Amino acid sequence: MPNRLAHETSPYLLQHADNPVDWWPWSAEAFEEARKRNVPVLLSIGYSSCHWCHVMAHESFEDQETAEYLNAHFVSVKVDREERPDVDAVYMEAVQAATGQGGWPMTVFLTADAEPFYFGTYFPPAPRQGMPSFRQVLQGVHQAWDDRRDEVTEVAGKIVRDLAGREISYGDARTPGEEELAQALLGLTREYDPQRGGFGGAPKFPPSMVLEFLLRHHARTGAEGALQMAQDTCERMARGGMYDQLGGGFARYSVDRDWVVPHFEKMLYDNALLCRVYAHLWRATGSELARRVALETADFMVRELRTNEGGFASALDADSDDGTGRHVEGAYYVWTPEQLREVLGEQDAELAAEHFGVTEEGTFEEGASVLQLPVREGVFDAEKLASVSERLLAKRSERPAPGRDDKIVAAWNGLAIAALAETGAYFDRPDLVEAAVAAADLLVRLHLDEQARLTRTSKDGHAGANAGVLEDYADVAEGFLALASVTGEGVWLEFAGFLLDHVLVRFTDPESGSLYDTAADAERLIRRPQDPTDNAAPSGWTAAANALLSYAAHTGSAPHRAAAEKALGVVKALGPRVPRFIGWGLAAAEAMLDGPREVAIVGPALDHEGTRTLHRTALLGTAPGAVVAVGAPESDEFPLLADRPLVGGEPAAYVCRNFTCDAPTTRPDRLRTVLSG
Repeated sequence: MPNRLAHETSPYLLQHADNPVDWWPWSAEAFEEARKRNVPVLLSIGYSSCHWCHVMAHESFEDQETAEYLNAHFVSVKVDREERPDVDAVYMEAVQAATGQGGWPMTVFLTADAEPFYFGTYFPPAPRQGMPSFRQVLQGVHQAWDDRRDEVTEVAGKIVRDLAGREISYGDARTPGEEELAQALLGLTREYDPQRGGFGGAPKFPPSMVLEFLLRHHARTGAEGALQMAQDTCERMARGGMYDQLGGGFARYSVDRDWVVPHFEKMLYDNALLCRVYAHLWRATGSELARRVALETADFMVRELRTNEGGFASALDADSDDGTGRHVEGAYYVWTPEQLREVLGEQDAELAAEHFGVTEEGTFEEGASVLQLPVREGVFDAEKLASVSERLLAKRSERPAPGRDDKIVAAWNGLAIAALAETGAYFDRPDLVEAAVAAADLLVRLHLDEQARLTRTSKDGHAGANAGVLEDYADVAEGFLALASVTGEGVWLEFAGFLLDHVLVRFTDPESGSLYDTAADAERLIRRPQDPTDNAAPSGWTAAANALLSYAAHTGSAPHRAAAEKALGVVKALGPRVPRFIGWGLAAAEAMLDGPREVAIVGPALDHEGTRTLHRTALLGTAPGAVVAVGAPESDEFPLLADRPLVGGEPAAYVCRNFTCDAPTTRPDRLRTVLSG
């Protein structure tokens, strides 16, 4: 019989709806039940494409005996971290503070006041490698609750007090300057892996936001080392197993230092961020590899993540059926030499094995290989390789596909809108721009209410129950601002303004200017989460700083500019110390130091060749964070178009920054020079 999760919209919660565990969703009623029964709460947090979440579910939550023990002695609460990033952030901070590490599945035991007192991540069904079994943990917690309650509540109270004392020290709240950005670059250089690209050791995550900083820093200062690190990292990632060599798109991370074996789930946010990075790398260098990867990644998102409503699904699972009924990580993506021969015949299989690095011993498990593009000597027949790839892709599409998490997350769709709008504009792919517009329309129609308050998620055309957090407001504003620059439709600038007004009023500390992840009127948790560091995606804090800066450049709004500058004070403190974890903040600081530049293109409609050429030239400018407005001379679509006439009857470009303007120009080559950083 299904439990209470059967009525939820989250695909992750629905995966647990038939468990024998009597799950509750996160709710006041769950904690009231724990108080009434005088039992602790088991809080289990995960997400639908998390491999070890599936493993623990199968081993423990689907096990009748374990479920009966849980139901007798606990109130069990299941949370989708992608729906409730605020709940996840608060308890993850507690787990990391207590154990020095964190991850998912996250397993936390709470009092009825939601105060945590015991933590862990994955627990096996039997003791293993020094880890207690899940049943041992449950029995230990139950015993402590019954026999040593005073001690448990004292521990819980101390943890909550310690968390409250971790408010972010804001430093001197001054904006970062040349010195801090140079120190950040030096710090990145020290952590850079010159042999393999990327930063640090295994596991290696795609450093999307750091790459944006490096590209902007090179554009502003001409630092060749910054560009080299970005170029080499992008090439190594694109040639490695983390990139899907047949279908495009990136997996979550590489388990090794060489980008060979990925953790196979594909997340919308990674692909949106990386699509944009490769498009920006092409803009800076003209790299054919960057162009191909940007377009293939955009096409992957539209082909495999787009939902019937026009938004973009959250993720594809790492696991899939290997053809024998077993769910195995990577089964959809890996190949043996024998499988190549079956599809391609002996001769073409040999070519494919050499081209994609498929070996008899394999690079993954059980003799299978992850496809890569090793650097090879000699010349390959491009036509033959295209045919080989098409046949392999066609055969792969017959395999059982990984599951898809169909929920629409506002923030990640904002990132996808920005990536698809820009990629479509750069490479003359109006279909990609249309996909971005359709996703933006869905967010406005389904996720925004009359007060422009955002709902975080939707699924199958129905809005979820959870309020948007800071990253939702900031990333959706970022997407709308990119769309405004690309389409010349001022309504997207207007919508971005509505969202950023909420950031100023509901998410910003009025005294210090620091930002919170949840709104002032959001559900009260044991602590109001606040994290400026970028992890898998930009933090709400740094994303808001970037969007506020762009909006201020478009509109001349002093409050938005001041809020951006105050928010970037944290980059002054953290940039020189932990540059890998504040890349988006560093990128925003680059834009601030450059102005950012404000570009107005005035001319007849966008289908006029002169207007179109100037507009495209402006979008391809590398000056960090430049904003672009395009429209007719008398148009009221954008503030930047006011009092900007044609020049000699011709379309013209006006470029300003820091309250100073260049002479208008009708010449694309002149505009290109002005916007080349």
